Amino acid sequence: MKFRIIALSLCCLFFLQLLQAQRGRINWTPDGYAYTKMKEGNIVRVDARTEAETVLIKKEQLTPAGGKALMPQSYAFSADNSKLLVFTNTAKVWRYNTRGDYWVLDIAANKLTQLGKGRPAQSLMFAKFSPDGKKVGYVSEHNLYVEDVNTNVIKKLTADGTRKLINGTFDWVYEEEFGCRDGFRWSLDGNKIAFWQVDANKIRDYYMLNTTDSNYSRVIPVEYPKVGEAPSPVKIGVVDVTSGVINWMQIDGDPQQHYLPRMEWSGYNELIVQQLDRKQQESKLIYCNTSDGSSRTFWAENDEAWVDLNSADIFGEPGGFSFINKGQSFIWVSEKDGWRHIYKISRDGRTETLLTKGNYDIGDIKCIDEANNYIYFTASPSNATQLYLYRVRIENKTSILDKFKKPKEEAELLSAENLVGTHNYNISPNGRFATHSFSNYNTRPVTEWITLPDNKPFSEAKSIAANIKTDNSNDVEYIQITTEDNVTVDAWVNKPANFNPAKKYPVVMYVYGEPASSTVQNSYGGQRNFLYDGDMRADGYIQVSVDNRGTPMLKGAKWRKSIYRKIGIINIRDQAMAMKKLLEERPYFDKDRVAVWGWSGGGSSTLNLMFQYPEIFKTGISIAAVGNQLNYDNIYQERYMGLPQENREDFVKGSPITYAKNLKGNLLYIHGTGDDNVHYDNAEQLLNELIKYNKQFQFMPYPNRTHSISEGEGTWQHLTTLYTTYLKQHCEPGAK
Repeated sequence: MKFRIIALSLCCLFFLQLLQAQRGRINWTPDGYAYTKMKEGNIVRVDARTEAETVLIKKEQLTPAGGKALMPQSYAFSADNSKLLVFTNTAKVWRYNTRGDYWVLDIAANKLTQLGKGRPAQSLMFAKFSPDGKKVGYVSEHNLYVEDVNTNVIKKLTADGTRKLINGTFDWVYEEEFGCRDGFRWSLDGNKIAFWQVDANKIRDYYMLNTTDSNYSRVIPVEYPKVGEAPSPVKIGVVDVTSGVINWMQIDGDPQQHYLPRMEWSGYNELIVQQLDRKQQESKLIYCNTSDGSSRTFWAENDEAWVDLNSADIFGEPGGFSFINKGQSFIWVSEKDGWRHIYKISRDGRTETLLTKGNYDIGDIKCIDEANNYIYFTASPSNATQLYLYRVRIENKTSILDKFKKPKEEAELLSAENLVGTHNYNISPNGRFATHSFSNYNTRPVTEWITLPDNKPFSEAKSIAANIKTDNSNDVEYIQITTEDNVTVDAWVNKPANFNPAKKYPVVMYVYGEPASSTVQNSYGGQRNFLYDGDMRADGYIQVSVDNRGTPMLKGAKWRKSIYRKIGIINIRDQAMAMKKLLEERPYFDKDRVAVWGWSGGGSSTLNLMFQYPEIFKTGISIAAVGNQLNYDNIYQERYMGLPQENREDFVKGSPITYAKNLKGNLLYIHGTGDDNVHYDNAEQLLNELIKYNKQFQFMPYPNRTHSISEGEGTWQHLTTLYTTYLKQHCEPGAK
């Protein structure tokens, strides 16, 4: 779970957004003037400006002798473009297809060779060329290997890997909460590999039970550190690829009380590492000497709540060490002054320069164009439900042409102000070109190619202005609500078709409510119920969503971190009081027909709203909910709630199970029995509590389904039918 406007691995909406993001990815060439893509089985180079295509690799070249053409999930060229590395026949590891087969194509020799001969099929992970392209490193079955591309001689660099001792990749919780998957890095000269080793031997397994695939049940163990359990010790080793000698980095601090979520090479014999304490309230940046393993902290920051990670890409591997000025400075994102800002920090950590000055948050860094002295980033200083592109100077210097002008220190808005909504960009490495997409609540997503920094489309005929289409099939209103607690929250209201303010309509609130996600971003489709089998507007429902304190809106650190140690309390209060205010101010809201629903964290919020405010919410549909905060993983729950050894009462106060006895309305509770994220024990513990107090409810367990409840023939149709039928039965549609 991560700081962003969207949820990470929390609900099916995430998977839809993930697919959209993957479609929008571009394989830029290093010079930024072109990109490559798959077309009809070929890999082609596309000139970004002219769209002229050149076939680089033919389908026939990707066809093994006597076999079928490979279907790459991804590919990468060596630095000199003489070889191609292809990832295919992939398999899922928790959330992503990161395990599979790798092939190398020697382009000049037209020779296609599979890597890892002798290793199990679909077992290779994160293969990548050495800087000189002569070797490929990869992980297989928790060990690290290097293979000579010319001779295909394989050298095993680690030999102690097991399910519980993991080399070169990560355990469940590091992947889920830190986005860490690829766990090794080639040195700049290609002579060494730095890698993480995760020792999960002391982490207890949570046992899932597969009862559907054979006559006898099968236990599925997941190493899962629940809140209150010490983290897996993690250390960083540097292995010489010739001798196989491993040198372990000596980093201060108890490994069972710290995390190491970021690591990169910062020199030929030096690593830069980020270390977090267990509460994630202190972040240290550390240099490690790879020759002798010594380390030293050169920069640190602290926060009374938590320090957010410096994530580069929510859907990709974490980054954060973008060196500039020939390695003498790097770009960093921090909330240390109360806002999410971009800083330039000197290599020694003694000098830091605030680049994005002002009382506003940045969203994401989109491009660091050092050659032209600019950083491009997203932000929305005046309205947190929107998002625009800005740029700011890296060095506050002037050219000969403008030496008599005052240097620009303020961020410069590049997106068109008249296009109100959410803008997104994929910018070329040279900062000259980008794809620009735009949408809002009634504008379908539309994309154009533009030049930067003038934000001009390549072609007027293919521009957003020429192709923008308004969708009049909804009646969405973006509003702000000030509750009786004097808290102002953003919200949207989607009115039904043929709306008549003199009548009363059923209200359905969509909720998430936790630090991992926002639900009120002004973009297309978010105001529609993806689980409802039909047209909610045509059926006469009002739909509502609210962002409470603690959601990752770009409203400053105080807003986001006010939820610290208060999940299940202030977020639930804000949601309930916002609905109460709407019921008071809008007579067409039928107070007797108010429903709420959500998935994962939203499922937890749904339960809490039903249990804590039964006088407001009459019907609830909760999916894959954390019923007891003490059941969730340590990295997420301790980041936002502290340690249960110190403040257990806060976990109890925020957990739906504490208030289950207060249920008065109609509850549909849904959970997958194979959920490795929010475990099924949450469901059964909550069921027991409801049974204890004779509370009647409807329960649907989906056998062997995961957190997304997406596996198995007919599952999604069944889920949408169940959801829709229950909602119509207990929150009757239509005006009265």
